[in-house]
Amino acid sequence: MKEKIIAVLNDIYKAQDIMKINDLLGLKTVEELQELQKNIHDLVESGILHETRKNEYLLIKNCKTLMTGEISVNKTGNGFLLVEGPDIYIDKKSLNGAINGDIVEIDTIKYQNSIEGKVLKILKRNLNNIVGEIIKENGKLAFKADDEKLTLKLKIDYDSLKQCVEGHKVLLKIIKEISPNFYLAKVDKIIGHKDDPGVDIISIALRHSIAIDFSDETIKELEFIPSEVNEDELKDRRDLTNEVIFTIDGADTKDIDDAISLKKEGENYLLGVHIADVSHYVKVGSALYDDAFMRGTSSYLADTVIPMIPHQLSNGICSLNEGVIRLTISCQMLINPEGKVIDYDIFPSYIKSRKKMTYACVNEILEKNTIPEGYEPFAEDLKLMQELANILRREKVARGYIDFEIDEAKVIQDETGKAIDIVKRSRGAGENLIEDFMIVANETVATHVTNMDLPFIYRVHDIPSSEKIEDFTNLVKQMGYHINTDMRKLTPLTMQHLLKELKTKKEYSILSATLLRSMKKAKYSSNNIGHFGLASPCYTHFTSPIRRFPDLTVHRLLRTYCFEHKMDMETINFNTKYLIDVAENSSETEVNAVEAERDVMDMKMAEYMMDHIDEIHEGIINSVTSFGFFVMLPNLIEGLVHISTLDGFYIYVPEMLSLVNTSTKQAYRVGDSIKIIVINASKENGTIDFEIYKGDTDGNQE
Repeated sequence: MKEKIIAVLNDIYKAQDIMKINDLLGLKTVEELQELQKNIHDLVESGILHETRKNEYLLIKNCKTLMTGEISVNKTGNGFLLVEGPDIYIDKKSLNGAINGDIVEIDTIKYQNSIEGKVLKILKRNLNNIVGEIIKENGKLAFKADDEKLTLKLKIDYDSLKQCVEGHKVLLKIIKEISPNFYLAKVDKIIGHKDDPGVDIISIALRHSIAIDFSDETIKELEFIPSEVNEDELKDRRDLTNEVIFTIDGADTKDIDDAISLKKEGENYLLGVHIADVSHYVKVGSALYDDAFMRGTSSYLADTVIPMIPHQLSNGICSLNEGVIRLTISCQMLINPEGKVIDYDIFPSYIKSRKKMTYACVNEILEKNTIPEGYEPFAEDLKLMQELANILRREKVARGYIDFEIDEAKVIQDETGKAIDIVKRSRGAGENLIEDFMIVANETVATHVTNMDLPFIYRVHDIPSSEKIEDFTNLVKQMGYHINTDMRKLTPLTMQHLLKELKTKKEYSILSATLLRSMKKAKYSSNNIGHFGLASPCYTHFTSPIRRFPDLTVHRLLRTYCFEHKMDMETINFNTKYLIDVAENSSETEVNAVEAERDVMDMKMAEYMMDHIDEIHEGIINSVTSFGFFVMLPNLIEGLVHISTLDGFYIYVPEMLSLVNTSTKQAYRVGDSIKIIVINASKENGTIDFEIYKGDTDGNQE
């Protein structure tokens, strides 16, 4: 009935009462009216219908100024409505009690250069994953939420506190609403003491809906998972154990899901990408499968891995460990000297990896022509692989592949889990080689199933919003740079040329990151719209089924369509509907994992800087807001210089992304180099505070 309600209101721009909608639908019975009331209530809650004070209804899309969506509240307490196109800013005074993660309806007000919103109603509360610390308050145990933006008033069930002590980190469960914004809750899980190693990271994971424990049913199923491949499992698989196949990963990687091989056939290259056949062990209908679906992805939080499937599989029978037989799905591609796939084969196989290589050792060979011990038999294979990788990368760049060259930070921790250093994550020839090989395999698999015209799951990346790109180009112009690239038609090549133009600018790293934030986010979809950032018309994720549920799904679909040849209407209809759920859930869990990773990084950076108060550093202003500006240091640590610490009265000029002194006209703008002193850092809040250094000594530089 919901589809019928939407259809009948589609061209109506005046709110209708429920009886009028009843008549428009031609409903006759009391039962039908009751069903209509229920469905209208659901559509209001889901943000599709707007309900007026007179209990009349209108499609949100037909309301000129109304919008609905999820609200994201930042550390300053201000919010943003997450929508397609530019997010809508909501001042903290206009949140109307909404908290981070709520689904809300807002009214928008258009100013000269921007649109701001005001929350009208909260459609769905984000009442899950409330994590915090047990504290003493007036001599009694109380709860303090980790999320300082959480504005809910909570009463904790006393009985649930009996096993808690001061300093425990806990997960709450909401029992009931006592009054608006006031809830009764109980302690659902004691995570551990705040000073215990790893509790800080687990607390953040739980706050972002990342499950720590597997279900009892999954644990029971692990009893039937073998520790080695049985001979009867090799039936109907191609034997590749005599091929020179190996893996390349980080030194600490234990969940290895991709291996590679390469031969020269005349002037062409026969590239093999061999991926762990996780779907052989994690079957539809099993608790293992249900747990994997719920998680959606493995989460890599500093040095803590929260796996999508239990370690017994991810580090054991599914991991392509050196010297043991493992079940795989292989994609062999014949690639010509221009980097085009001219033939391919996708098939079930089994391999025995010759060596677990590390990026560091591979880079020694490819970048320094130094061969580490144990790598001698593979040096020529690696050099041939680099030859092909360079060809593939040139082909990608020629079609518009966008490389933002964004630096990533890595946390170094001691044995207690304390951050003792923050460094830039290195990326060399080995990392690029694996990326190039995985991309071509993903494209080949996606193209194969697309040509079969069957339901599938894609990794898609939409064309960026023209408004956001215009804002970016205006920023570049305000910084005094002229842009020659024609930005009227947005294509991957356009963006690539723009980045190339900016490459020589001293602010390039900031401009590149800002342009990346102007792009839409990649996601999963059963509808193929292509991948803008890769300049790929057809792309999927096939190469990491240990770590990502979409890849596991792709393997299941390959088995169904290509190996078992099940393409009947029942199978097609089921996959058509089911893949929508897989795409939505996988996109959502990916966002959760990314946000958790970001919060862990903020927390660990703050923890590290707590030991570096009063130090002086040189940095670059990488963003400016109405309340101050953020400065990034060479090791990628970022801190806030609050506007209240500046001498004089400054105003925010958004079109110039600057803070400007009203008297002296001195300005602080994006890209400016600046010397700061560290004045505060809070691991609890994940924040770092700087002030402008006004001394005349160099101080302690890092």
